[in-house]
Amino acid sequence: MIERHVTFDVFPDKCLEFENLFVQEYCPAMASMPGYVKVELLREQEHPSKYQMVIRFETAEASAGWRNSDLHKALQPRIKALYSTSQLQVYEVVA
Repeated sequence: MIERHVTFDVFPDKCLEFENLFVQEYCPAMASMPGYVKVELLREQEHPSKYQMVIRFETAEASAGWRNSDLHKALQPRIKALYSTSQLQVYEVVA
């Protein structure tokens, strides 16, 4: 199992738009992909414009399938317009 943690520094005036895009479009698109397990969006309590997206796929190949999909590519410009920076960390779930 592969888990990807993506941290976003969302523009403060775009937080609601970021959350809505995640719930209404990003989640359903990702859930339609083979090997999808789950995705969650976390918001930091102390820095409410900092979010972490936690994504799980069954395999690294399934995760790559999502990243390379037309659905993901179509959503990328829209989500990128809502944040200043992002950081990625990928984990293999071992237990």
